Amino acid sequence: MSVRPVRFSVVAMAASAVALVAASVSVAAGSSSSIQVIDDSTLQAMSTTIGGGASPLTTDRTVAHWSGSTLDPHNGVTYGYNMVGADPNNCTGSACSATIQADITPIVVNVAGRTFSGNNVLDATLASPQFANNDYGTTPAATAATATAPAAGTLVRGPGGALSQGDAGNQLQLQDATMRAQFNKTGSSGFHLILHPNVLPAVTIDVPSNQGTLLQSGRGVIFADINITWWSAQIQNLESSADPTHLPIYLTDNVLLHIGPNILNCCVIGFHGTRASGRGNGSNNSNGNAKVQTFAWASWVQPGVYSRPNGGTDWALQDIHALTHEISEWADDPFVNNLVEPWLTPTAPQYGCTGILETGDPVVAIGFAMGTNGFEQGPNPNGSQSADGYYHPEDEAYLPWFMRTAPNNVSEPTQSPSANIGRYTLMGDLNPFPGFRQPATGC
Repeated sequence: MSVRPVRFSVVAMAASAVALVAASVSVAAGSSSSIQVIDDSTLQAMSTTIGGGASPLTTDRTVAHWSGSTLDPHNGVTYGYNMVGADPNNCTGSACSATIQADITPIVVNVAGRTFSGNNVLDATLASPQFANNDYGTTPAATAATATAPAAGTLVRGPGGALSQGDAGNQLQLQDATMRAQFNKTGSSGFHLILHPNVLPAVTIDVPSNQGTLLQSGRGVIFADINITWWSAQIQNLESSADPTHLPIYLTDNVLLHIGPNILNCCVIGFHGTRASGRGNGSNNSNGNAKVQTFAWASWVQPGVYSRPNGGTDWALQDIHALTHEISEWADDPFVNNLVEPWLTPTAPQYGCTGILETGDPVVAIGFAMGTNGFEQGPNPNGSQSADGYYHPEDEAYLPWFMRTAPNNVSEPTQSPSANIGRYTLMGDLNPFPGFRQPATGC
């Protein structure tokens, strides 16, 4: 297992990886004064990659997907990839609209005498932009940069503006809007990628005392801190019985993970991955009809864990931010094997030089406001105020950014005329980093 500290997403176990009062924690043990505070300089979101990717056959049982390839003009290599949904370049009529069943399992986690229940955040998640429809033509707020940004720890709330202007007036789910803009299929296009949520019975996981503890942020928010290796095994056990043509989503509330024995080597807040049959994961005698199971785990993040008060540092790193990161990466790299020319960006220096098409990794903690969030909108436990009444999806990097495509005639044009024509992230001009107004740069 390779481990690298980054801001979000874990691709894990890859066989081929509203109330005004927070309802996330039931107080059943000890006062907050007895729980260790993790310093903001230590608190981060991290990622790890375990294993490789699966390469499904056309006859395998898995999510609907298409295959494409793009020439990277920088190194002359043609890269192939799989993506979820319909092929935007070759589909016609109703075949351009794909609906994926998303099976949501809330997880009730008992750790160190407290309960963190995924049931508490289920309704807010279903009402969020990930599943509910919104107009992505504009956003009321987006990540801005302080004088020293865009570097980790300096991304704050700034003014919004035009977002996906081609879809103004259309009511869309977040991933649908993201994919439509990625391939310039906005406006009246019939191209869609829709997630249909199905809520499954909750599962309870009791965390042994040697595998989990409690921490609290500098704003007094208490969260679970669980060993990632132990937690990954629990998710693997759950997804072994999932439907391979669906996307299982395992939903938790304020459950964060630490890597290795140091509880302050924290925190992972989401991962996605793939498991195939064979190679230790099932029978090799599948007759070309093997199961290739994709899945995602993400935790709801209460305001005040990362987000500082009044739109300060890491403003967008709250509520569904981790979920949107994982779903976007799943859609663009469902089998965890889409390789690209290695890239490097100062917005995510923790990754170093990486060659994976993971759309959320370059734009860590950069996001925008969307929808109306009525859950956990009261003050932080220390009296400060991080919640602002919105959901906070993450920005996502697009295929042409990874493929060094310039000019970019693949994606929706930027909000203002540019030499490269198309945008390289969903936020386009709203992304404060100039490196996302041009293709990726190498290492």
